Amino acid sequence: MTQKAAKLVIVTEKLLLKKVAKIIEEAGASGYTVVEAGGKGSRNVRSSGKPTVSETDSNIKFEVLTPNRDMAVKISDEVAARYFDDYSGIAYLCDVMEVLHAHKF
Repeated sequence: MTQKAAKLVIVTEKLLLKKVAKIIEEAGASGYTVVEAGGKGSRNVRSSGKPTVSETDSNIKFEVLTPNRDMAVKISDEVAARYFDDYSGIAYLCDVMEVLHAHKF
């Protein structure tokens, strides 16, 4: 069985990991994936002069599958309102055509 979904991607500073995870969980999302990320953006390079990942100065990327766009936007709006004025971050949505094995979603 397959199901449509929205995928929310949030890239932000590693020190916000627990805070962003709490917002995602409180919104009712069934789970998320987090990976370390590095790169360059409007606030410059996130590490020692090179777009790489380090233990002390890195970004993280959350990927959250939500059952609908409204939940994804709610999570994104909450994270942005609380943290994006003071910390680097970006959030974007991707349409998911089908979630495979949707019984786990």
